[in-house]
Amino acid sequence: AAEPVDATRVMRMLLVHDIVEIDAGDAYAYDPNANVGKAERELAAAGRLFGLLPDDQAAELRALWDEFEAQATAESRFANALDRLMPLLHNYLNDGRVWRANHVTPDQVRRRMAPVAGGSPALGALVERIVADSLDRGLFETE
Repeated sequence: AAEPVDATRVMRMLLVHDIVEIDAGDAYAYDPNANVGKAERELAAAGRLFGLLPDDQAAELRALWDEFEAQATAESRFANALDRLMPLLHNYLNDGRVWRANHVTPDQVRRRMAPVAGGSPALGALVERIVADSLDRGLFETE
């Protein structure tokens, strides 16, 4: 992480974020149409899911979700970096199959991955190495 973080808080934030994302219906990051209304769907899912819990748990978990979304703390920036890294690794390790099938370009990946360096300069550098190697290996549509 770019700054000291509470790793347990980061993991809890990631889990809460994923539960809301699953309920809302995850959208493919590189599909602009699938991402229309994503924030509204996730906000509604968060309200519904947290509304099922006792007040104290709802408040605690909602605060974690809001913190993740705001990316205003060291923990939330690192959690967002980790959240973005996993799909990059999947695409890289499956030889770019999904990137190519969806005509994803290296510039799209770089834009999507830009926040990673804010949460972790080391992971940001890793992202760039992966994108460069993916280009060398022909894992992207290049036009």
